[in-house]
Amino acid sequence: MSSRVLGLVRASHPEPAAAVTTVAGLLAWGVGHRPAGIVSVVLAVLASQLAVGWTNDALDAERDATVGRTDKPVAAGAVGRRATAWAAAVAAVACPLLALTTNPTAAFWLTVALVSALLYDWPLKATAFSVVPYAVSFGALPAFVVLGLPGQPTPPAWLLVAAACLGAGAHFANVLPDLADDARTGVRGLPHRLGAAGSRAAAAGLLLAATAALVLGPPGPPSLVGLAAIATAAVVPPLSWYAGRSAARAGRRPVSAFRAVMLVALIDVVLLVASGRVV
Repeated sequence: MSSRVLGLVRASHPEPAAAVTTVAGLLAWGVGHRPAGIVSVVLAVLASQLAVGWTNDALDAERDATVGRTDKPVAAGAVGRRATAWAAAVAAVACPLLALTTNPTAAFWLTVALVSALLYDWPLKATAFSVVPYAVSFGALPAFVVLGLPGQPTPPAWLLVAAACLGAGAHFANVLPDLADDARTGVRGLPHRLGAAGSRAAAAGLLLAATAALVLGPPGPPSLVGLAAIATAAVVPPLSWYAGRSAARAGRRPVSAFRAVMLVALIDVVLLVASGRVV
């Protein structure tokens, strides 16, 4: 039983799940949710992340086995495909129910984010529209957090644009290590059509656009800290690609590009919380 639980944890994509959940919790705190509201946001977003991660690994089990992904628990036999699919279904049902502890309008937007992300897992992952679910799901996340406040304030457009750009950038960065494996199994999303160089450029540009929207979107002049954040967003992606090449030469999977996205996301939400200029 313990090995199955560990396999399910690993199949949930724990690193991005933890990062997205942490960002959502920090944003909830920053916009003024009370402790109970923060807990509702964290649990609902965590459920959405678990549902998407488990669905991804359950659907991709055969593809992952074909390309020898021993780091994937379902493909490696550490946990069954059926058990993973059932876990995904339970998490998918729990997500909107947990979100309803805020209010129905906020819950609707988190449900939109969940459905959009699941549509990436199938069928949009292998199409030229593969970036759309990332943009929609990430854009809907701050809408859920802000609308969950008492009075349901309207989330500012610049916040939604920044989140959508961040999500789209995450897609291009996340796919980079898998371009060759995906080509072997017939997956041709937008990053595959742009190629490695085009995807790196798209990820870098979108991350920079996300941070710029957060710094320049709110009323008033940008702060020095905000301008420093823009500079950081411009520097982090190239550094991550250098680290990724070093990892590839050492025989490790180059995941530094996606970790760079998570780093920029954390910097951005800390910047929001510190500035107090969200709603």
